[in-house]
Amino acid sequence: MQRSILHLDLDSFFVSVERLFDTSLIGKPVIVGGTNNRGVVSSCSYEARKMGVHSAMPIVTAKKLCPNGIFVNGRMSEYVKYSGIVTDIIAERAPVFEKASVDEFYVDLTGMEKFFGSYKWSTDLRSSIISKTNLPISWGLSINKMLAKMATNEAKPNGQYMIPHGKEQEFLDNKPVGKIPMCGEKTAEFLKAKGIETIYDLRQFSLQAMQTMLGKQGSYLWHRAHGIDNGEVQPYHDPKSMSSERTFESDTTDMEWLKKVIIALSDKLSFELRGEKKLSGCVAIKLRYDDFSTHSKQMAIPATSNSKMLLEKALHLFDEMYERGRKVRLIGVRFTDLADGNYQINMFDDREKDILLYKAIDEMKNKHGSGKIILAQNMGLGNVKQNGVLGAINKEGKVKKKDS
Repeated sequence: MQRSILHLDLDSFFVSVERLFDTSLIGKPVIVGGTNNRGVVSSCSYEARKMGVHSAMPIVTAKKLCPNGIFVNGRMSEYVKYSGIVTDIIAERAPVFEKASVDEFYVDLTGMEKFFGSYKWSTDLRSSIISKTNLPISWGLSINKMLAKMATNEAKPNGQYMIPHGKEQEFLDNKPVGKIPMCGEKTAEFLKAKGIETIYDLRQFSLQAMQTMLGKQGSYLWHRAHGIDNGEVQPYHDPKSMSSERTFESDTTDMEWLKKVIIALSDKLSFELRGEKKLSGCVAIKLRYDDFSTHSKQMAIPATSNSKMLLEKALHLFDEMYERGRKVRLIGVRFTDLADGNYQINMFDDREKDILLYKAIDEMKNKHGSGKIILAQNMGLGNVKQNGVLGAINKEGKVKKKDS
């Protein structure tokens, strides 16, 4: 059976969301990533791209290339929100789909042609997304993920493009080799120096010759130049939240103790977030008092996996909701509104030194165990009940079980 793969990409996603809140930005060179010279570009409008601006470029460089550009800090919590809306629309309709990033999706439509027609199904899906979000989105349709992604690039901005079955090589041949996904600028320049400018030129070389020239990268490019890509659409599973809670052996009103537990829980969850390459757009606190009444409070935040920011928000929520003098039986922290991402796209709230700090901490935890490194505030935590297990947190941060 012939495969049918759909690729969808929200056009200049961050910029498009900003334009929902400020329509005066429409048609102007907008650059998201910050207003100071230390940041990097996370997204830019097509008007800015015409001036040479692109993602991951230093803001200071973007300002030189586009002096009339409108620079905005960005609002990651809104990007996560709209990404979730689009994900839900796709999930309601798609048989199998993969969320490749916050703004990019693949859908496996193999076998649907005889029932619905892949082109019509994809067109209807795009129309639904646009009508419900007012966001521009482009799609490409072909026999594999690579060709579908290239077809999307052909459709941009805000369009759709299907490569007819049997026309794949015709679609590829006249394109520059740099159009092959994952063929970087330096590789394209290297090939051009060898007289290989188009995908057709590359196809004139044997697989062995390309391997000799570029090793594994040469093999990759040779297969892509022939339209070969066996990558599967990876079914998407959306973890809606991460949470952790502690039940105390003895009910307590000790504010210092309670805050230490919140810090420990927040630090643990932040480490897990970064390990899963996730960002959280909402922090919640749960309190259960000695009379078993349970209360919770949450706060939307710019999406992040920065431990410092997350635990500060958790402590702020605790200060707002805790009724002084009441004994606490259980306390919990929950991160919700999760989205794919890491520090590369989480540039609005995290300073460079924070990024380097948590990277170093995570490397140590991965090497020696997550319980070997704990925040200084939490040394001396005593008895807790973790997930129903009575115990005490020792100096290694582990729960030591007790006989009950």
